[in-house]
Amino acid sequence: MDFTPLSGRDMPRFAGLKTFFRLPVAPIEAAFDVGLVGVPFDGGASYRPGSRFAPARVREVSSLGRGYHWTRALNWVDRLKAADVGDVATVPVSGPETYARIEAWFDALLAHDKRFIAVGGDHSTTLPILRAAAKKHGRLNVVHFDAHLDTYPAAWGQEFHHGAFMRHAVEEGLVEPTRVLQIGIRGPLAGGEDLEFTRRHGIRVTTVDDIRIGGLEAFIAGLPVFDQGPTYITFDIDCLDPAFAPGTGTPVPGGLTTYETQRILRALKVSNLVGGDVMEVSPPYDVSDITSLAAVDVMFEMLALMAEG
Repeated sequence: MDFTPLSGRDMPRFAGLKTFFRLPVAPIEAAFDVGLVGVPFDGGASYRPGSRFAPARVREVSSLGRGYHWTRALNWVDRLKAADVGDVATVPVSGPETYARIEAWFDALLAHDKRFIAVGGDHSTTLPILRAAAKKHGRLNVVHFDAHLDTYPAAWGQEFHHGAFMRHAVEEGLVEPTRVLQIGIRGPLAGGEDLEFTRRHGIRVTTVDDIRIGGLEAFIAGLPVFDQGPTYITFDIDCLDPAFAPGTGTPVPGGLTTYETQRILRALKVSNLVGGDVMEVSPPYDVSDITSLAAVDVMFEMLALMAEG
């Protein structure tokens, strides 16, 4: 099977069937290295819904994606076989059933020794993905881009929502908390006690102030090297300022620019990136697809990082 993306010089990028990066659609047992998968569910969102539509919209916008990475001086298409492996069959009226289906789907993918990039979906869907990944690889290092800590308590009597996935991941032993790096965090919080969980477990929390006041170059220079153990990158699009990503469920002013996240992603040193995701894109609230386009760029950076590793 040919895993080369359809060229924009052969078929115009506004034409053709819409798949992630114009890649072929393949079953999970096919001979590819990295599967690109949609996770269309937003039942864990606390404010704006709509991220269930993100996989379809990101597929369309990813027609603009290309392969060569200037900074890393490589073309991921030359080094990786990637495929669009479709969407998880979620259940829009049931969170528990959806999470069980997500975990089982990724169990099956990982049984074939694949790496992956998932497009959500609200951030609660990262938890069942991490459950599957930890069963395969053991405790994970995590690079977590977000406006929010996502270590919050139950809401409305419900444990599983998009602001609690990291708390559950730590409590379930899926991640190594001292090897979790959070980037782009900012206020306000419901209360100062929301910081207690991260402090107690040794999670490294970095804020927008750490980047703006200390300087982007100094921040990049201080990034840890993830050269031990499996690493996962989860990118909540609301780490970006709403000016750069209006199409999201819980926008927070004062965020990062698209360029800043590009520079940080390019600077990451990860020897074993086993998977990643881009969450919380909500196309109904987007403007001229700029949020979906940012998601495509994040996927591109992850593919390049996988190709380099």
